[in-house]
Amino acid sequence: MRIVSGRYKGFQLTVPKSGTRPTTDRAKEGIFSHLESYGQVQDAQVLDLFAGTGALGIEALSRGAIGLVSVESAGQAGSLLRNTFSRLRKLSSWDGNTSARTVQTQAEKFVRSHTQEHGAATSEPHGEATENPENAEPGFDLIFIDPPYVYSSENCEELLQSLVSSTLVNDGTVIVLERSDRTPDPALPTNWFATQIKNYGETKVFYIEHAE
Repeated sequence: MRIVSGRYKGFQLTVPKSGTRPTTDRAKEGIFSHLESYGQVQDAQVLDLFAGTGALGIEALSRGAIGLVSVESAGQAGSLLRNTFSRLRKLSSWDGNTSARTVQTQAEKFVRSHTQEHGAATSEPHGEATENPENAEPGFDLIFIDPPYVYSSENCEELLQSLVSSTLVNDGTVIVLERSDRTPDPALPTNWFATQIKNYGETKVFYIEHAE
């Protein structure tokens, strides 16, 4: 598993022995070709839910994103991801203006903690703080959601509804949702729509934006 393009091209990602479903190079190429054609990666603030190996978020950094928060609940995957960020920061190509960190918690819990009702303050193990509500960004530019294929469409719908009701999104946020092409398409929240739906092998990708 490697970074496909950009300043970190060829960088090898560590894959946990089990519990993750890394996005294929074919799918990554398709996703980022689409996003870059619309100028949605350069200088973006990126949220990667169900981060796993970190492949999508780090690919975005490699291609010009400037900030990344990777959310992963599995202990081994989270530990490997923190190690991956440590190795990235030692590269001569690492941009010192880039921010990247890991939050080890469930994606649903992370999103709920940023709803209007709960505010934006959370904390994580290993001494890494999350957003301070006074300094929180108004929303991420790009959000990846790549849950396991066993994650039901109903769960996707609940997560999307919680996400668009949170401080993590704004009117310009692009949500990239990956699903198996064998699973039912999730219903999208009111005023959010799929600008495109593309298949890369057995992976179906929804590009979701807010209706203007």
